[in-house]
Amino acid sequence: MKILFLNAYFKPEQIAFSHLENDLLEGIIAAGHDVCVICPLPTRGISKEMAGKYRNKKNESLYGGHVTITRFYAPQESANPFARTLRYFWCNVQTYRIGIKRKDIDVIFCCSTPPTQGWIAGKIAKRLHVPFLYSLQDIFPDSLVNAGMTREGSMIWRIGRHIENTTYKGASKIIVISEGFKRNVLSKRVREAMIKVIPNWINTEKVYPVARKDNKIIKKYNLDPSKFYVCYSGNIGHSQNLELLVEAAKKLKQETEAIEFVVIGEGAAKDYFHEMVEAEKLTNIHMIPFQPYEDIAHVFSIGDTGLIISKKGVGVSSVPGKTWSIMAAERPILASFDRDSDLSEIINRNACGLVSDPESSDGLVKNIMRLYSDSDLCRSMGRNGKRYLADELNKDKCVGLYVSAFNEIVKSKRRGVLDL
Repeated sequence: MKILFLNAYFKPEQIAFSHLENDLLEGIIAAGHDVCVICPLPTRGISKEMAGKYRNKKNESLYGGHVTITRFYAPQESANPFARTLRYFWCNVQTYRIGIKRKDIDVIFCCSTPPTQGWIAGKIAKRLHVPFLYSLQDIFPDSLVNAGMTREGSMIWRIGRHIENTTYKGASKIIVISEGFKRNVLSKRVREAMIKVIPNWINTEKVYPVARKDNKIIKKYNLDPSKFYVCYSGNIGHSQNLELLVEAAKKLKQETEAIEFVVIGEGAAKDYFHEMVEAEKLTNIHMIPFQPYEDIAHVFSIGDTGLIISKKGVGVSSVPGKTWSIMAAERPILASFDRDSDLSEIINRNACGLVSDPESSDGLVKNIMRLYSDSDLCRSMGRNGKRYLADELNKDKCVGLYVSAFNEIVKSKRRGVLDL
């Protein structure tokens, strides 16, 4: 079987799904299949030197030839929403142009970032008469509404709903990462038989606790190992409620000098966040650039607790992938998140962290102080999270479910069960 991956980003670029994709590629190859990737030339979060190396590298072969990559030129990604949207459509056009020329493909795969990626994948799948497996990592446009970036009934929302509906209709199978996502998709009149729940997993061989004295990032950025660190690692975007983080840091600065924040990552709101930190003269917030994946164990071991923060309503349509990395590093989760979300249910049911209301800086500060003052609680919650991973989110099990899903829809197509 040959699977066509349609990617908006690919190594050496790193996004939240990158480590999952690496595991998925290895699982697909181990099952005896090959993968072709269509993606832009890398621009996101890489150095000029790295971008230069790939400037003329339109074709590449990895994993002993089992993965082949076809790249195309795309403009540099911008923080401006309009410019980003234009770039998405540019990439969709190029992906479609290249994709419809492939005649040796058995199935197409893509994720929901950006939102138009699934829409174009469905068009290519229809043109090639092959099935399409869609991995829903973020529900658009619900996530924009929940983040306050648009409202139901607006032009953006109507366009988003059209893209979402078209994508679901074009998919042969939709992978969702939680039962909450499944309920959301079912509410949009998608047949239950089309939906399969496969949670995002974590490779505990690559993400594990690193002792502070051995942590290369603490050494590299001259962090004080005696401090209590609240660590946020991931996308620095507009839905992460950065204002609340800054407000909490201001309040904690008045309480104690022993607690500090470490923020690691890139994103559209990074400059805005940096300006807030500078304006408030907050020396208890350290900003560190995105780190390579091979150092992920060190990244998530920096903090005494791992922070997950978002605006009110965002949790209904998102399950942050960093959750599992925090657990794998045996750190308690500190969540400023919707109480009725899948994430809050997991944290509360497994006693692996503390949850506060997403608009309450006082609640966040209270939970930070609770963990700071009780090291035994920190350790027990960290162990509980690691235990949950071992029981529920085994990498081999979840990757195997993906491979089975590919096999099922290809066999269904060959039997004429799927109407393409």
